[in-house]
Amino acid sequence: MLLAAGQPGEAEELALRAAEQVTAARVAEADRKAMGGALQLVAVVAAARRRRWWEARERLRENAAPAAREVSDAGNVGWTVFGPTNVALHAVSIEMEAGETGEALHTADAIDTSGLPSLEREFTFGLEVAACHSQCRDDAAVLLALLGLEAIAPEDLARTPLARQLVLTVIRRARAMHARQAEQLAVRIGLV
Repeated sequence: MLLAAGQPGEAEELALRAAEQVTAARVAEADRKAMGGALQLVAVVAAARRRRWWEARERLRENAAPAAREVSDAGNVGWTVFGPTNVALHAVSIEMEAGETGEALHTADAIDTSGLPSLEREFTFGLEVAACHSQCRDDAAVLLALLGLEAIAPEDLARTPLARQLVLTVIRRARAMHARQAEQLAVRIGLV
């Protein structure tokens, strides 16, 4: 909630304190690793939002990734979706937020989200990939990603401000054929 409220410093501090407390909790080892790792991911996002890219990358590599290697993607402890795939998705997020879209897209190419137990996380990943393509001005790839998102979660596509902005960008900037397809998408999601 602190991240959503624009308070990444407070979110980071709270997540790191909670991660320390989870290590002492009397729960199954896999659950403890997953919850601690998920809290580390909150701290990773918070560091990235504070534009501390190297710290976010290091925390992901040194804290979250080792925990993820010890749990399964299918576990979904506490509805955190924590596991190796989610850690990889966060690596994409860091690079996207840092403006390293080439690296983000390279990392994204190696990720298979089909085993994730969360449609929301899969949608967010697809939206970030579309945003990276938009930053690279590859409007055909943006459109392809948006059409994929429409197939898995049309209501989320219609409600998400970034998705709506990307559709409008393709309409405004793309070649005529892609712009027409984006206009049709805009009609389907109630944007125009």
